Amino acid sequence: MAEASRVLILMRHGKSAYPDDVPDHERPLARRGLREAALAGDWIRATQPPVDAVLCSTSTRTRLTLDATGIDAPAEFSDLLYGATPAQVLHEIAGTKPDVTTLLVIGHDPGIPGAATALDPRSRYADRISDKFPTSALATLTIVGGWSSIHSAGAALTAFHIPR
Repeated sequence: MAEASRVLILMRHGKSAYPDDVPDHERPLARRGLREAALAGDWIRATQPPVDAVLCSTSTRTRLTLDATGIDAPAEFSDLLYGATPAQVLHEIAGTKPDVTTLLVIGHDPGIPGAATALDPRSRYADRISDKFPTSALATLTIVGGWSSIHSAGAALTAFHIPR
């Protein structure tokens, strides 16, 4: 029996603010970041299956992005997603529980866009994503197989959306 497909939504955090004397990890979102993250949440609800789980960086701007989306699925916060390479992002995703069918991952550049293109480098969206993956942007992939085998599972990059 073939394993069911899964939906992976990769999101870059919203546009951050740059207040004086605030360390990078603690930077909040700018007003634009809050607005665009909310629009991203609307897009997810309108176009994707219900999110079962969220994997989110521990930075303030990613946590605020998650809050602004209005997605209320159970969330796990990972220090490893802050500053992660694409391979590290995929490693974190591989630890997702098998019963999760739709996963939202909120992180940073270059890990989030790099993970999307690593999974489906021949997609019609790959060049756009490699060129620019703006804040609050989303890449959606269909994954065939389990999360634990994400490195070798078949993946199709099905959407790239920039909420504005």
